[in-house]
Amino acid sequence: MLKVMVIDDEAHIRLGIAKILSRYPGGLTIVGQHANGLEAMLQISGMRANDLDVVITDIEMPMMNGLQFIEQAKAKLPELWIIMLSGYNDFEYARRAMRAGAADYLLKPMDKVEVFRLLDRRMEAKNAAAGKAGDGPDEVAAAPLAATTSGQIASTAERICKLIEQSYNRDIDLKYIADAVGFNASYVSKLFSREMGETITDYLNRVRIDKAKQFLRDHPGLKVYEIAHLVGYGDKIYFQKLFKRTVGVTPLEYRTGASD
Repeated sequence: MLKVMVIDDEAHIRLGIAKILSRYPGGLTIVGQHANGLEAMLQISGMRANDLDVVITDIEMPMMNGLQFIEQAKAKLPELWIIMLSGYNDFEYARRAMRAGAADYLLKPMDKVEVFRLLDRRMEAKNAAAGKAGDGPDEVAAAPLAATTSGQIASTAERICKLIEQSYNRDIDLKYIADAVGFNASYVSKLFSREMGETITDYLNRVRIDKAKQFLRDHPGLKVYEIAHLVGYGDKIYFQKLFKRTVGVTPLEYRTGASD
């Protein structure tokens, strides 16, 4: 679960950002909403590293602007990811933000797809750090299926599902998933199929197609090849064939039907 703070001097924009964040499928909680960087720093000054993962902040604000905020926030929480928002389509702002330590820079109005992609990256980094800290002996990775308790199997299968749901848009394969959950590939494949009743590949494709359907419904301006890339398919033709085989209609037919 990501812990996120929102900073903008306009209340309606803060509420709009919070509404978008509430739809993030990876799971997050908003731990603070502030009108300027100074207010935010008052809260951050009492926080520890694991109390805050991401800050989404405007640049132009009274009392303490976004660039000043980055410098102070990163000094307090070096691992904090800060996403800058601005209505200024100016490379100089982006360059100054990145130099100050921002993770990325987005233009207003905030695009849901772009910010979710950044949140996915932060979630992946957080999970990787937690997995590294919790690594056990190598013998565990080679444990036979029969030696694992039913609770552990269910927990691992759930972790795989969550990982796929968070990283569906990346170039992921069985080895990537196995490394992420700390077991060997053969074990993970058998465990998932037995517990979930489908292969990891089938589950990944199902998640990707569901996300594609959402993009087709919610973003009529996106082209089919753009959606294919957004959900993790580099080959548009393969995506179209898989979509029709899974849904029964082509992506364009689905979009037309969904808008009726």
